[in-house]
Amino acid sequence: MADVHRERFSSYKYLLPAFDRLIQKTSSRHYLPSYLANAPHCDYIMAARAVVLFSLVLALVIAGSASAQLSTGFYSYSCPDMLTAVRSALHPAIARERRVGASIVRLFFHDCFVQGCDASLLLDDAPGMQGEKNAAPNKNSARGFEVIDAVKAAVERACPGVVSCADVLAVAAEESVVFLGGPSWEVKMGRRDSTTASFSGANNDIPPPTSGLANLTSLFAAKGLSQKDMVALSGAHTIGLARCTNFRDHIYNDTDIDAGFAKSRQSNCPRATGSGDNNLAPLDLQTPTVFENAYYKNLVQKRALLHSDQELFNGGAADAQVRSYVSSQEAFFKDFVVGMIKMGDVAPLTGSSGQIRKNCRRMN
Repeated sequence: MADVHRERFSSYKYLLPAFDRLIQKTSSRHYLPSYLANAPHCDYIMAARAVVLFSLVLALVIAGSASAQLSTGFYSYSCPDMLTAVRSALHPAIARERRVGASIVRLFFHDCFVQGCDASLLLDDAPGMQGEKNAAPNKNSARGFEVIDAVKAAVERACPGVVSCADVLAVAAEESVVFLGGPSWEVKMGRRDSTTASFSGANNDIPPPTSGLANLTSLFAAKGLSQKDMVALSGAHTIGLARCTNFRDHIYNDTDIDAGFAKSRQSNCPRATGSGDNNLAPLDLQTPTVFENAYYKNLVQKRALLHSDQELFNGGAADAQVRSYVSSQEAFFKDFVVGMIKMGDVAPLTGSSGQIRKNCRRMN
């Protein structure tokens, strides 16, 4: 219980001096239980403090049990150096390989779409539990796990057993976007870590690169995200790389693609399945390591690498929003932040649910 309510209690304990002053100035004792009313003055003061403190703790327990929520200041007292610790491990990793930033953002997406933002994706397979790492959307493509391990280790050194892997991943995603030139936002925290994973959920809930606009909209709606959120969050594809197996059909079989662009991609992605499947190409042709709005400019020019991306600009309901982001990077950044905050709110474990994993790859 102390672990669950540590943050709330830490903030309220600073009110005690005010209660002391109030008690010292009060001459009447009739608010105390009768067996304390005739106690010596010093005992009276101690008793009053005890009553106040007990009332606060009881109120916090009741409130926490009823509706534990995420907050931007969740670790303000229990781990004030958390952000510094995250940056100390994450920033050098992205500086060494800027693609890592895109990989971390993708991990956050794929985690939140399966069981909510609970770090279930980070769990390795274990006896009696099939993890999510080898599901179709993640196998041979989800990466950056070692970086998250390093970030978690740095946070553990700063404040052991306090910060969840789910919150580490959420903060690392925001820091990655900022490091690569994108917008910043205050990350809400207070998530706890799952003790389960869902292989089937990873296969069914994460939008595949073959999706049409209707399927994309439906899968995002299932997580409480609107089509507007979906179009903005898809802008994360302004950074990172994709494997040939995920864009082969688009560059060889689709007609909604610039012919010259398709031909240039075909040079590194053979038509035959199984040949060059893991060859890589940038999702954003111009600047795959800079977070900006070039992704949407590519869509308008029919130069999206993935079929699902080009579906956002293909004579449908999302065309106008895509054009608005081409015209205004500021509008894209604003809506992307809104979408990321909403996605971070998808079915988090809070209160006494789940656990705070010491190692993100396995349960305690």
